[in-house]
Amino acid sequence: MTHGARRRAVIGAAVLGSAAVLSAGSAGTAQARPSAPHRRLPVPTVIAHRGASGYRPEHTLGSYQLALDMGAHVIEQDLVPTKDGHLVCRHENDITGTTDVADRPEFASRKTTKTVDGTSLTGWFTEDFTLAELKTLRAKERIPATRQENTLYDGRWTVPTFEEVLRWAEKEGRRRGRPVWLYVETKHPTYFRKLGLPLEEPLARLLRRYGRHGADSPTFLQSFEPTSMERMAKLVSTPRVVLLWTPDDRPWDFRETGDPRTVADLITPEGLKGIASYAQGIGPLLDLVIPKDKDGKLGRTTTLVRDAHAAKLLVHPYTLRNENSFLPADFRRGTDPAAFGDVFGAYEKYFATGIDGIFTDHPDTALLAAADARAEGTRTR
Repeated sequence: MTHGARRRAVIGAAVLGSAAVLSAGSAGTAQARPSAPHRRLPVPTVIAHRGASGYRPEHTLGSYQLALDMGAHVIEQDLVPTKDGHLVCRHENDITGTTDVADRPEFASRKTTKTVDGTSLTGWFTEDFTLAELKTLRAKERIPATRQENTLYDGRWTVPTFEEVLRWAEKEGRRRGRPVWLYVETKHPTYFRKLGLPLEEPLARLLRRYGRHGADSPTFLQSFEPTSMERMAKLVSTPRVVLLWTPDDRPWDFRETGDPRTVADLITPEGLKGIASYAQGIGPLLDLVIPKDKDGKLGRTTTLVRDAHAAKLLVHPYTLRNENSFLPADFRRGTDPAAFGDVFGAYEKYFATGIDGIFTDHPDTALLAAADARAEGTRTR
């Protein structure tokens, strides 16, 4: 069956993707899954990366709402602090490219150069603004050259606090009669702790306040710093995920403490068992699941999914996007980097590895692909 025919065959199932959360056992029960508390989620799970960021400026209530309306199973937030300790949703503390701060003369003097996790950055940073000041800014599209249509929504929304997102999730959950699942990342936790703006403790307080602190909470926590998830494990029972970058990457908290391990060490069977002692899943770069060859095409699948499942860890890799510029070379179509490629073909390859879910900027596309995978039984363990 061609990709187009398959999409037509399952479009009804994908449209009902939001209802699939209610049918936990129906998604993937035919194959073994890691023993994790989130069995209610369909497999493959569609995780809206910064919301529906392929269609709206990322980390705005508009992006989150669209992702939920599309039927995304889980919606992601990245957290950074303000000067007065409020947690807000931005992919980075550098807000130069995601707000209109550069056009605001009253904040011109706040422009500065900082070193964040070893990288020198010049711009404006959330930790230099109070929440009241930050709320005067308006969010905008981060990559306008690639997503020109998203610029239509520039200035429409403010930067949301995480508490606003929790209230929104409560309201939408009551309206829909089911919980809204969230995927919450602590960004640069060691950097912020050194500034006296720790992330974990205020996050734990909010999770307890809104009833998302239990092992059965409709919430995942995540971080590129394993010690942040170890710290969260002592504060709440909310399930945790360790994010993983390239094999030679050394998590920043490891660098700060002199831990010599790299991601390559963490993804060995022994390293995965260590992660399983304080987390329920991993979020690897897609290249750790299927590396690319020298031409940028997909190569041979690694043993990571199999090894993670043996350690009883979920596998939620990141990030698949529709645009050519983000796709493996063998799934690009035409020469326009902003045009959509054969993303369904790419999804088919990744889902066939047995991953439990995937982060995506385009939840509607991912839902169709996930329905394809379930309908045709292409997922393997």
